[in-house]
Amino acid sequence: MKILIKKFGEILISRSDGREAYFAMSSSILKNVSVDEEVEIDFLGVRVLTPGWADEVVTKIAERFKNVKLINTENSSVQATLKTLREYSDLKI
Repeated sequence: MKILIKKFGEILISRSDGREAYFAMSSSILKNVSVDEEVEIDFLGVRVLTPGWADEVVTKIAERFKNVKLINTENSSVQATLKTLREYSDLKI
């Protein structure tokens, strides 16, 4: 399963928008995905990503599924946010 984060916008900043995005994913694309299935979170095309938005989406997906991969994370905003989540939200990926 590949999740294209850009579908939710190029500038992802608010925690409430992240929560809404996660609920939308949970009720549609993640609904029938097995906990053991590989889930790729693709950041291609994302220009700005904040820790609040990512915590509501990335952290929750990582907690729910066993095999999560992050791809296209070269953007400095994405890198900084993932670093913050690893330090403060105990993100393991």
